Amino acid sequence: MSSDTPIAQMLAGRLLPSPPSLPQGRDLVPDWAPLEPFSRPPVLAAVLIGLVKRPEGHTVLYTERSPDLRSHSGQVAFPGGKVDADDEDAGAAALREANEEIGLDPAEAKVLGYMEPYFTGSNYLITPVIAEVTPTGPFVPNPGEVHSVFEVPLQRILDSGSYGRFRISRGGKEHSTWQIDHDGHVIWGITANLTRKFRDLVLGEVAA
Repeated sequence: MSSDTPIAQMLAGRLLPSPPSLPQGRDLVPDWAPLEPFSRPPVLAAVLIGLVKRPEGHTVLYTERSPDLRSHSGQVAFPGGKVDADDEDAGAAALREANEEIGLDPAEAKVLGYMEPYFTGSNYLITPVIAEVTPTGPFVPNPGEVHSVFEVPLQRILDSGSYGRFRISRGGKEHSTWQIDHDGHVIWGITANLTRKFRDLVLGEVAA
C-alpha cells in the first residue's frame, strides 16, 4: 500500500455505502457473554472513526472520557453515543455526537462508509461510521463528557505490532480484548476491538 494513496481509495469497495441492516435476536452474538441474558432490545448506537487529514498524514481520532461520567469513566473511546429518534441515520448520529463531544463541525467530515454492526456484552449495537475529517481549528472537548482528545497516526493503527491483549475478569469469567498503548493512553475494550476490525478491513485481512 502506497503511503500517498488517498484514504478514500484505500477504503473503496471495503466499506458499506449506507448504514447496514441491523441483525435481530439469535443473529446477535455479543463480544463477551453477560451473566444474565438480556431482557430488553439492544441500545442502538453509532461511533465515528475519524480519519483526520494532517500534513504528516492521516491520524485516527480518539477521546478520553470524563472521569465524572457514571459509565466507562476515564476510558478511551471514539466520539459517539446513542442513536436518537431525530437522527436521520447512524452517520448523522455519529456526527452529532462528535459535534457535541469535541466540537467537530459536521461540514468538515466526509462520511466514507460504514462497518458491520458490533454487538457488546453490555447490550449496545454499535454502527461504526468512517469519515475523513479536514479540521479548520482545534477540537474542543466538552468537559461534561470528554476529558481530552488525541490522535494516533494511521500508520501506527495499521501496524499489527501496535496491538497487544488486555485481559479482564467479569463474574469470575476471563476474556480479553485488543489493546493499543499510545503516548500514555491505553486503548482497550470495544474501542480497541473496533480499531482492529477497521485495520483488518483497510488491509483486506481476516480478523484474528
